[in-house]
Order: sequence, then C-alpha cells, then structure tokens
Amino acid sequence: MSNVPLSTENSLKNRKKFRRKYSQKASDRKSGYLFISPFFILFGIFGVFPLLFTAYISFHRWNVLGTKEWVGFRNYQLLFTDDPLFWKSIGNTFSIWFLSTIPQLIAALIIAFLLNQAFLKGKALFRLGIFMPNVTSVVAVAIVFSAMFGTQYGLINYVITLFGLEPIHWRGSYFGTHVAISVMVMWRWVGYNAIIYLAGLQSISKDLYEAATIDGANKMQQLFYITIPMLKPIIIFTVLQSTIGGMQIFAEPLLFGVGGNNQGLTVTLYLYEEAFSRFAFGYAAAIAWLLFFIIIIFSLINVLLARKIKSA
Repeated sequence: MSNVPLSTENSLKNRKKFRRKYSQKASDRKSGYLFISPFFILFGIFGVFPLLFTAYISFHRWNVLGTKEWVGFRNYQLLFTDDPLFWKSIGNTFSIWFLSTIPQLIAALIIAFLLNQAFLKGKALFRLGIFMPNVTSVVAVAIVFSAMFGTQYGLINYVITLFGLEPIHWRGSYFGTHVAISVMVMWRWVGYNAIIYLAGLQSISKDLYEAATIDGANKMQQLFYITIPMLKPIIIFTVLQSTIGGMQIFAEPLLFGVGGNNQGLTVTLYLYEEAFSRFAFGYAAAIAWLLFFIIIIFSLINVLLARKIKSA
C-alpha cells in the first residue's frame, strides 16, 4: 500500500496529464510552423529582402560596378525638383491607365453578363476564346497590334481612310500612342476580368432574374438593378487589381515604342531605363519606391471609395 495521500496522488496525475497535453499542443504548434516555414523563407528571400535592399540602395549613388556613395535624400530631391521626364512618365502612366482600365472593366462586365445568359450556346467555347488573350505571348500581341496601328499600312488607318479621314500617326502623337497601348492592354485583360465577373454572376440566385422577368424587367434593367449591385465586392476587387496593374504597365509600351517625344514612357519603363541603360541603380530604386507609395495611395483611395459605395 502507498502512503501517498489520495488528493496528492490525484494532483500528480493531473499535473502529468496537463504536461502531456501542453507538450502535445507545443509539438503541434511547432509542426504547424514547420509546415508553413518554406513559404515564409522564400517570401523573405525573394520578397522582403529585395524590398528592404531597394530602400537602402535608393539613398546611394551606385552603378553596380563601382562603390556605393551615400547621398541621403538626394535621389528623391532630384526626382521631385529636377526631373521633368519623371513627371511626364507619371502623366503618361495615369493617362494610359484611365484609357485602358475603365473601358476594360465595363466591357468585361457586359461580356460576362452575356456569357451568363441561358440562351447562349457553346458557352465553354466562348469562355475559352475570351480568356485566350490573357495567356497569349505579350511579344506576339505587340507585333500584331504594331501592324494594326502602323502609320503607312496599318489596318486601323486603312479603315479610317475609307471614311475620308486623314490617317493617324500613332507612334508620333501623344493621343495616338496612348490609345494604341491602351487597346493592347484592354484586349489582353478584358477576358481575365470577364471570367472573374462570370464566376460572381453564377453565384447570384436565378430566382432574382426570374422574378425580374415576371415583373417585366428587360435585360438592361436586370444588369443595372440586379447584376451590378450584387457584384459590388467583385467589382471593387477588379478595380483595385486593375489599378495596381495599370500603375506598373511595362511590356506594352516597351514593345510598341515610347515615341519621339517619350509620350509612351511609363514609370516602370523609365525605371528600367535608369537601371539597365544608364546604370543609375540608386536613382532607379528611388523611382521604384515613389511608385510604391503612389500605388499605396491609390489603393487607399479605392478602399475608401469602396467602403462608401458599399455603405450606400
């Protein structure tokens, strides 16, 4: 017989159970961190470190081959006060973003609404067709659209001359270059946004449309009074995503050409030229960080507007 009191023995058993339970929870917690650690390690190496290193480089004058020279906020000061080309690239970026994003989202919403109709046959084929531009090579897209917007033998100018109008020098004019690049961007991404809208449309109950049809609402009324209000969260998401993407447009103006007056020069293209043509990596890093802050500001504006729209 043990001389240990029963209460003390129970207390020891409870402590052992608690220790085993705590040890098991700690082991599970460690296992969880171990399983997700590859993501954070890769994110730290390829995400956080380049971001912090770019911030560090932006305070230096550095051409990669030479030594780094600390200049403080000199790069940022030059961008704000002594670099008209930077501000021109900002204006070009906003202009192309406006001309490409708004028509793109409107067209994507209309296409998604039509693809969701019951009378449409061969929906899978149409969905594949509108998504194909998104997976097409940007180089191929640029070659095709460069031929279409050619000054001498371009298809667009040929159609314009049929109506008795003068052909447009697309690469030589501010408006022409922005329209050509915007059409390339819109053609490439309208199908992607249409698929997102289509997924949202399919989550809306068909009873709403049937009730609206019984009440005499036509397709356009259903679009404005049922579809768009129900798709508000998805529309806000696509606007935010398109804003971020539009501020970073690079491939289309690079392949189409910036024009003689730099009317197609965007911020990311200017950053690329500073870094890999002039080897001013410190200055390019400062441009990258200013672009980062511009995107943050526009994203916050979109979020605030989205909250107001949602509350309304």
